[in-house]
Amino acid sequence: MNKKKKPFLGMPAPLGYVPGLGRGATGFTTRSDIGPARDANDPVDDRHAPPGKRTVGDQMKKSQAADDDDEDLNDTNYDEFNGYAGSLFSSGPYEKDDEEADAIYAALDKRMDERRKERREQREKEEIEKYRMERPKIQQQFSDLKRKLAEVTEEEWLSIPEVGDARNKRQRNPRYEKLTPVPDSFFAKHLQTGENHTSVDPRQTQFGGLNTPYPGGLNTPYPGGMTPGLMTPGTGDLDMRKIGQARNTLMDMRLSQVSDSVSGQTVVDPKGYLTDLNSMIPTHGGDINDIKKARLLLKSVRETNPHHPPAWIASARLEEVTGKLQVARNLIMKGTEMCPKSEDVWLEAARLQPGDTAKAVVAQAVRHLPQSVRIYIRAAELETDIRAKKRVLRKALEHVPNSVRLWKAAVELEEPEDARIMLSRAVECCPTSVELWLALARLETYENARKVLNKARENIPTDRHIWITAAKLEEANGNTQMVEKIIDRAITSLRANGVEINREQWIQDAEECDKAGSVATCQAVMRAVIGIGIEEEDRKHTWMEDADSCVAHSALECARAVYAYALQVFPSKKSVWLRAAYFEKNHGTRESLEALLQRAVAHCPKAEVLWLMGAKSKWLAGDVPAARSILALAFQANPNSEEIWLAAVKLESENNEYERARRLLAKARSSAPTARVFMKSVKLEWVLGNLTAAQELCEEALKHYEDFPKLWMMKGQIEEQEELPEKAREAYGQGLKKCPHSTPLWLLLSRLEEKVGQLTRARAILEKSRLKNPKNPGLWLESVRLEYRAGLKNIANTLMAKALQECPSSGVLWSEAIFLEARPQRKTKSVDALKKCEHDPHVLLAVAKLFWSERKITKAREWFHRTVKIDSDLGDAWAFFYKFELQHGTEEQREEVRRRCENAEPRHGELWCAVSKDIANWQRKIGEILVLVAAHIRNTF
Repeated sequence: MNKKKKPFLGMPAPLGYVPGLGRGATGFTTRSDIGPARDANDPVDDRHAPPGKRTVGDQMKKSQAADDDDEDLNDTNYDEFNGYAGSLFSSGPYEKDDEEADAIYAALDKRMDERRKERREQREKEEIEKYRMERPKIQQQFSDLKRKLAEVTEEEWLSIPEVGDARNKRQRNPRYEKLTPVPDSFFAKHLQTGENHTSVDPRQTQFGGLNTPYPGGLNTPYPGGMTPGLMTPGTGDLDMRKIGQARNTLMDMRLSQVSDSVSGQTVVDPKGYLTDLNSMIPTHGGDINDIKKARLLLKSVRETNPHHPPAWIASARLEEVTGKLQVARNLIMKGTEMCPKSEDVWLEAARLQPGDTAKAVVAQAVRHLPQSVRIYIRAAELETDIRAKKRVLRKALEHVPNSVRLWKAAVELEEPEDARIMLSRAVECCPTSVELWLALARLETYENARKVLNKARENIPTDRHIWITAAKLEEANGNTQMVEKIIDRAITSLRANGVEINREQWIQDAEECDKAGSVATCQAVMRAVIGIGIEEEDRKHTWMEDADSCVAHSALECARAVYAYALQVFPSKKSVWLRAAYFEKNHGTRESLEALLQRAVAHCPKAEVLWLMGAKSKWLAGDVPAARSILALAFQANPNSEEIWLAAVKLESENNEYERARRLLAKARSSAPTARVFMKSVKLEWVLGNLTAAQELCEEALKHYEDFPKLWMMKGQIEEQEELPEKAREAYGQGLKKCPHSTPLWLLLSRLEEKVGQLTRARAILEKSRLKNPKNPGLWLESVRLEYRAGLKNIANTLMAKALQECPSSGVLWSEAIFLEARPQRKTKSVDALKKCEHDPHVLLAVAKLFWSERKITKAREWFHRTVKIDSDLGDAWAFFYKFELQHGTEEQREEVRRRCENAEPRHGELWCAVSKDIANWQRKIGEILVLVAAHIRNTF
């Protein structure tokens, strides 16, 4: 029958199939295909449709409303002036001429709107201001109180009482809906309500209530009403135990299905199982189902592969985590029976068992694994008495004499003399262990240590540490001439034995020698390996990097050795001498610096800076005659050097030898007449109070160097000092004609006009300066400050916005912009500033000041450190830092800042230059200037 059955019967017809079409029959449509005929007002079958879609009438009303929306020509919609509210011809076609007309009308509307725009905006602004005055923001209402918070002391702040919780008890402690899992006993109890009763209450039989003619009461005579199994007959209880057993049986069946027929083998990867279990083992108090699942999986792993040690360890750890320590111990002991040759199982068993039992377990382990070092070490750890530990380790060394770990553990417990005897035996048993040889050499006398190291070299000819230790030994015993030979022989011997000389490793060893105090060894190692594996053209660059790296690792002797070697190879390179000199200046003594500079000027007599460093070192040490003699030698090597002339003048003027300084300057003007020499001549007369001589010199200098802006500045400032503003203005004006790109000249002229009350003229000067010097942050900053000082804060803010548009990466502008903002907006502005100028010292200083103003002392200190690290030449940063430490730091912190500032010798900064270049402070030292600048600072930001 099945063979004759057509395959398409019972299948759905293809899409678009019409029966009989192939044989010429035509399709027809019946009423059942298109639905019954309906009148328009008949209700539709869709009674559950949303309102408005239930009847055809609703649909008609909707379409009428849509038509009305298109064209509402009712009289109520007509206005005598405007006509109809809508468009009369909205239903007509929208042609090109309509589009043009609309465009013209739109342009007219826009034009009319623009005519009234200014007036309207002004009116709106006034209305908003009026509204704000009548109804100020809460933030503004409390702004004066917020400012007063700065005056609140810490005690007052702490004494403010805590605000209590005003909510009622129900709101404070809302009762959340708690969902608790229902225990099995609950179900069991309620299932009893459906029990079958096999007896009737005697009172009912007494009164003849429920007597039935059928024997057995309510029991039906037909068996099978209750099937045995999950419901126990007579009680109706749900047997949870049987459900659990059924689930376990099902799991066992599934696990056994994946087992092979070969016993002990499994297609389940045990390691994979255990990796899975690592993520499943919960911490104590985790989900009970996860623990059960993990336990079941581990059980199956143990059963399918009982000789797999990780399964036993994982099972024991699972039980330990869940708090069943005894079960874990039993499991791991079973594991030791199944895997007696596994170190890990024995060690885990020893870990889980208590003290004495653990010792017994380890003893059992040693019987099974007499060569296991880890088990012996564990046995020694379990012993508390030192003698017992020694006994265990000596027993272990009898069984495993070639274990370095056991020898090291045993030697550590011994006294030096016994340790030396043990080590001499240890190196016989483990002749390839460098550590044991070196340890023995350290304990031996000088002569014996040399023998030990020679023997070690014979046994291990490929290890560099033995050679380096030998060199350190010779150095420690005063035999420094041998150190160089040993290191050279080490390099030769290691190469002969096929060892590649790794330059980085040797340099690291040299740094370790330096830290251990073996100076000669570290220098010998550096000299031996510094040239290995470097191209000739890369030598200087690489060596300078090596020196910097050594300094960074605090290996100063290594760096000194690198510089010494580099100077041997490049004796005429000024840059190498300079780097070495700066290294000695920062990390060496004055004597070492002077010795180096003496050698430097012998090799590079034309390097003025080296002569000057030598003279300065002598001068700072108070040896003025020696400084003079160095400068005299420098004059011989560089007869007409401007730098050396000026250094000599400074030396004399600082030591109050003003006549000698004048004579030197006169000689310099005749032999080496430069703009700087003239400037220093004018400055000397000025600071000594000889203003007439200073002016004469200035006039003479300007005849030769009229394009040197500093001379014009000095001329103007001398005139200002004599209170001749007209002449000062004339001097600045002439200077700007010759030097239109000098920013300080523009600033001096602007400040002069501001000082005499000509604010408009000062503003005009700054505008002119900005036109001649576009994108100049200093000029923009002065313009902003001018408006701010005049009390025009709105104009200052507008100018600042323009300035930041023109100079978006200027740190000085951003730092000023931060403090122009109101307090709540400063933090946001500082974030913007850091995005634009991440490493600008002015921005970092502004952020430090911001944290200081918010009394975040630790953060402020951190940002001050960051600022002076990025630019140690910025005097303002040091001054603010010192002022900060005066208010919030200790005496040590203040001294540290002062010391670092004196070493950095800053020369720049607006506040710094204002004090340091003041005529009254011309002989002040760096530390004194720092104190003066800090005193001028008022932390009103």
